[in-house]
Amino acid sequence: MWPHLPVDRQALLAALSIAWGAYIAVLAVWIVLQKRSPASTLSWIVSMAALPYAGFAIYYFLGPQRLSKQRLRRLRSQAALFAQADIDRLRQTGIQPPVALLQIARLSSAACDMPVATAQSVELLVGGARTYDAIFDAIRAARHHVHLEYYIYEPDHIGTALQQLLIARAREGVTVRLLVDALGSQRLGRRFMAPLLAAGVQVARFHDTRIGRRLRPVINYRTHRKIVVCDGAVGFTGGINITDEEDPRTRADAYHDVHLRLAGSVVHWLQMTFLEDWAYATGEPASQLADDMPALLPALEPGPHAVQIVTSGPDNGLEAIHRAHLAAINAATRRAWLTTPYFVPGEAALMALTSAALRGVDVRVLVPRRSDSRVVSAAARSYYDELMAAGVRIWEYRARMLHSKTLVVDDACAFVGTANFDNRSFRLNFEVCAIAYGPALAQDLARQFEADLASSAPVQADRPRPFARRLGEAVARLFSPLL
Repeated sequence: MWPHLPVDRQALLAALSIAWGAYIAVLAVWIVLQKRSPASTLSWIVSMAALPYAGFAIYYFLGPQRLSKQRLRRLRSQAALFAQADIDRLRQTGIQPPVALLQIARLSSAACDMPVATAQSVELLVGGARTYDAIFDAIRAARHHVHLEYYIYEPDHIGTALQQLLIARAREGVTVRLLVDALGSQRLGRRFMAPLLAAGVQVARFHDTRIGRRLRPVINYRTHRKIVVCDGAVGFTGGINITDEEDPRTRADAYHDVHLRLAGSVVHWLQMTFLEDWAYATGEPASQLADDMPALLPALEPGPHAVQIVTSGPDNGLEAIHRAHLAAINAATRRAWLTTPYFVPGEAALMALTSAALRGVDVRVLVPRRSDSRVVSAAARSYYDELMAAGVRIWEYRARMLHSKTLVVDDACAFVGTANFDNRSFRLNFEVCAIAYGPALAQDLARQFEADLASSAPVQADRPRPFARRLGEAVARLFSPLL
C-alpha cells in the first residue's frame, strides 16, 4: 500500500485509515438517522469528512438536535373547551367563513394543535412607542399575573422602565414571570436581574448557551417569540422586542415594526404558548401550573373576531407557521401582500408566490433596503429576478430598518407574528403568529402596507447590477438554508 515506508509505519497508517473510515461511517449513520433533507444531510457528512475535528465540533454545537417539550394537557383541554364554545356562538350569528379559510384554519390547528378562538378586540399597533404604551397600560391594569416572553430584552432605557414597572407590580402582589432567550438577551446581567429577583419576579432563561449548563448546549434553537399576557385576558404578540432600537422616542432611526393587542379567549392560546415554554425552561411541574387554572384561563365572553394563534418550532417538524403562510398564499384570489425583514424563501415558498402571481393575484413583497445583515440582504436579492419574471412586485423600504412580519390575503385573513420569511424562522426558531380571519384586521394591515410603500422604492427589472454584486448575491444564496 505504501511501498517506501517501513512496515511499522505502514501498519500505523493502515490502522489510521481503518479508524478514519469507521469514524466517517459512524458519523454518517448518526446524521442520516436525523432524517433531514438530502441536501442538508450530504452537506453535513461532507463537512465532517473534510474537517475531522472542527467538523465534529461544529455539528455537535450547531447541528440538528431532537427537542421535545411537555404539553400542559389539562390546561390545553380547558382552553379548547372555551374555544369550541366561542366558535359555536359565533356560528349562531349566521357567519359562515369561506371554505378556503376553513382549510387554512384546519391545517394550522392540525399542525400545532391550536384551534380558532374568538377575540373581543384586535388592535394593530404601529411602532414601538404605541406598542410599549399599550403593554405598560395592560401591565398596570393586571390584578393576578403578568407573563412576558422575549427574544431580545435590552437593559437600556425602555428595558429599565419595564424593569421598574415589573418590580412595582410584583411588590403589589401580582405574579410576574419573565422568560428571555439566553442568546438574544445575553446583556441582561446579574446587576440588572438582582432587583427583579429581590422583588419576587420569577425569571428564567431559554436555552442557556454556556457549556456545562447541559450535556449539549443549544446554539441555534432560540425562542424568537414576543408574548405578553395579563390576567389571561389581554395579550400581545408581533415583531417588537424590548429595546431602544424599536422606540422612536429614544432613537430617531428606530426600527419600523408592528404588533397586535388581543383581548378575549384567543389570549388563552398565547397563555398556553408561554406556559409550555416556561415549564420547558424551568422544569416546573405541569401540575403546579394547572392548579391555578381558573386564574390562568379565565372564562371570557366570546367576541366578534375569529383569531387563531399558530406556533412552530424545532420540537414540531410540521412547520405550522410555514404551512399556514403557504396555504394562505395559495388560497389568494385578489392579493397577497407580504412584509418581512428577512426574505430567504425555500422552494415551496418561492413556488407559492410565483404561482399566485402567474394566476393573476396581486403579489407584493416589501423588504428593507438594507437589513441588519448584509448576507441576508444579498441572499434576498438573489431571488428578485425569478420572482419579478412571474409577476411578483417587490419594494424596498428605505426610511429605516423594516422589522414588520405580516401577510394580508384578500380581505379574508391577516398574519401578524414573530416569524421572518426564511428557513431559520420556519424551522430553527420557536415562533408564534396570530391569524385573524375576516376583513377587519386585513383592511387595517392593507392600509398600513400601502402607507409603508410611500417610504419605499420599487425594484426594477433593469436595475444596474455589476458583476461583483451579482456574484455576491449568488454566493449568499448558497447559505440560504442556514440564514
